[in-house]
Amino acid sequence: MTLPVAETSLVSHFTHTTFTLKNNILLIFVDDLRPALGCYGDNQAYTPNIDSLARKSMVFKYAYAQQALCAPSRNSLLTSRRPDTLHLYDFYSYWRDVAGNFTTLPQYFKQHGYHTMSVGKVFHPGMSSNWSDDQPYSWSQYPYHPSTQKYKESAVCSNSDGTLGKNIVCPVEVHFQPGKTLPDLQSLQAAMKFLKERQGSHQPFLLAVGFHKPHVPLKYPREYLKHHPLESVQLPDVRQRPSALPTVAWNPWVDLRERDDIAALNLSFPFQPIPGWSMAEHGEWSKFSNFDVAVNVPFLLSIPGQTEGYSRSSHALVELVDIFPTLVELAALPGGVPPLCPDNSSSVSLCTEGISLVSLIQQEIASMHQENQAKVSTHRWKTGVFSQYPRPGVYPTFKPNSDKPRLKDIRIMGYTLRTHRHKYTEWIHFDDNKADWSKVIARELYDHKLDSGEDLNLADRPQFAKLMGRLSQQLRAGWSISSHAKQLVNILVLFSHVHQFLVVF
Repeated sequence: MTLPVAETSLVSHFTHTTFTLKNNILLIFVDDLRPALGCYGDNQAYTPNIDSLARKSMVFKYAYAQQALCAPSRNSLLTSRRPDTLHLYDFYSYWRDVAGNFTTLPQYFKQHGYHTMSVGKVFHPGMSSNWSDDQPYSWSQYPYHPSTQKYKESAVCSNSDGTLGKNIVCPVEVHFQPGKTLPDLQSLQAAMKFLKERQGSHQPFLLAVGFHKPHVPLKYPREYLKHHPLESVQLPDVRQRPSALPTVAWNPWVDLRERDDIAALNLSFPFQPIPGWSMAEHGEWSKFSNFDVAVNVPFLLSIPGQTEGYSRSSHALVELVDIFPTLVELAALPGGVPPLCPDNSSSVSLCTEGISLVSLIQQEIASMHQENQAKVSTHRWKTGVFSQYPRPGVYPTFKPNSDKPRLKDIRIMGYTLRTHRHKYTEWIHFDDNKADWSKVIARELYDHKLDSGEDLNLADRPQFAKLMGRLSQQLRAGWSISSHAKQLVNILVLFSHVHQFLVVF
């Protein structure tokens, strides 16, 4: 994996610019990027710039998305509400219309005097953000989208016979592309232009930059191949569906059939995993599941003057819904950290279903001061984090699409609890936006101490019945119990004098 030049130059431009007021914020979203990075211990990854940033950041090893799909995950992060609260599991509804008039992260900063700007893919474009990236609520000016994104599905990929195709793997010569550039390169330039224009401004800003890659199709500058020749990429050890995996939990390869390079392989779908070149853990492709490879995401938080010199990796369990309250507390906004959401928050415009990470960061840095060495913190924190994924039925299907089912087709929901040691999932009956916990269709249990790849489902083994009972209780009790929420709110702000900070996830 290669770090796109977009992130390279943007991070450098931001961190070496002096601003007149404190608390400027740069959010960097990288679409579909798993923690296959040097700073996460991946020995295949060539990511020198992210690794450089990691050396002056808090690196969260166990950060989890709430659903492994673009629109639900982004809206969950930006509203700090979970998919069941937003009632958005697909791409085809806008939370302000169907769930509630919820305040977003950029909207809250805008209300407190920040100039907020969106570049690239921040909200998922389309119906899930009201065809406007939630404008005018969230942003101070109209969001920027790269003009060349309209060529995303164009036949520009070189085939061995000299023709051009719509391939899944697509190294290109940038100067031969439509517009002589690529979308992420355009977003880079737009973001750098914004940063330059804000120099000397007396108004703090929040800039959110969303890069499209490595989202499919894998279209990238051909020059990056020198860092990662495709023939040298190591494959996962297990590339087939585990025998004890419930069918409902499995995501096959149906969405690849329309890609020219895959069609040329003449493979059978959907039950034949593809060996040879792609990320094929569990015989699966892409996201669309509750496995760690789909929901465990990279998350770096850089706070100049605080994390510099005390860089370390945190092994605490954190979630993307935690980012909203964390940034509010770090910026010391006068309105304060949003309160915790009640069980029914549809009429509550401002609240959070996450927990500010500030107390955790304080503890991590304090322990580094005391010991001057990396050590897992003993700070009392979350005992579990939560993700979920919908299905239209118990078997993989193309119509309705079992990878990305529409709301009207969802009949099953897989709810997952991740603790430090275990991953536990219950697939239950789901209808009319409501889960029926009395109808359990399948269960999964993985022991990460022995099986970090989640290849051996232990749910059917009687010796684990008591453990599963405890995990089931924790799963059904929900996020607020596992978060120790009452004990972790209203914590002291120690970072109210930072000049700027940067978040990458």
